[in-house]
Amino acid sequence: MTSEKTDRLEALIAHQERQIQDLSDMLNLHRKEIDALKIRLDRTQKKLVELMDAPAGAGEGQELTVAEQALRDKPPHY
Repeated sequence: MTSEKTDRLEALIAHQERQIQDLSDMLNLHRKEIDALKIRLDRTQKKLVELMDAPAGAGEGQELTVAEQALRDKPPHY
């Protein structure tokens, strides 16, 4: 092989290695974001379950929030 071909192949390999590393970094970042979103989703689901399971009056002397009232009084088509 000539020196010019060798140089082109080395440049191509270096470029591909950099692309692979960039993709790996992006994949790791997305994995972290997905994990964080899963945690937030779990918290939200638990909160919704708590709100749906709360008694209609929510205890003596306690006012319901707008979100709690909306959950309690949802339309019949839900």
